[in-house]
Amino acid sequence: MAFFRTVGFADTTPAITGEGIYLRMPQLGDFPAWAALREQSREFLTPWEPIWPPDDLTRGSFRRRLRRYQDDQRNDLAYAFLVFRAGDSALVGGLTLANIRRGVAQAGSLGYWIGAPFAHRGHMSAAVRALLTYSFGALRLHRVEAACIPTNKPSIGLLEKCGFTREGYARRYLCINGVWHDHLLYARVSDDP
Repeated sequence: MAFFRTVGFADTTPAITGEGIYLRMPQLGDFPAWAALREQSREFLTPWEPIWPPDDLTRGSFRRRLRRYQDDQRNDLAYAFLVFRAGDSALVGGLTLANIRRGVAQAGSLGYWIGAPFAHRGHMSAAVRALLTYSFGALRLHRVEAACIPTNKPSIGLLEKCGFTREGYARRYLCINGVWHDHLLYARVSDDP
């Protein structure tokens, strides 16, 4: 009996390179580094993220997450990537382009996280710029949207540094850390400078 390796989306989606970083779809082998970085960064991330399920950092939960990512990508609904430092392939964070809307919208919503040890070093700015190039190029989107809590100064700075324009204010927009928070709404369109 011959055993054949199945090809998954992580194998067929090319890595996206940026300044000092690269992005690629998560793989099961990323679990130890991902779980360690998320656990190490829990206190740092908690104010800006939804409440983590009790089993969030388990291998089973990670495996389910990967299946969801593959299904979403297969159906052109979302594209999830981990961010790695180019020099040593250290995992530094992740980002997702979700809520892909085709037809007359050609838009998606950006979400991101950075591990605490790698914050404020330019890795996420480079990752967002690389993902924008991919979004407006290979994915042929016209618009990428993002939202952040008004007190999240680093996130506001990141979006503005990457050419996003503040477009609005949404009351009680997302449930973050168990509380409905207002958010600033940002967007970047394909022909923005």
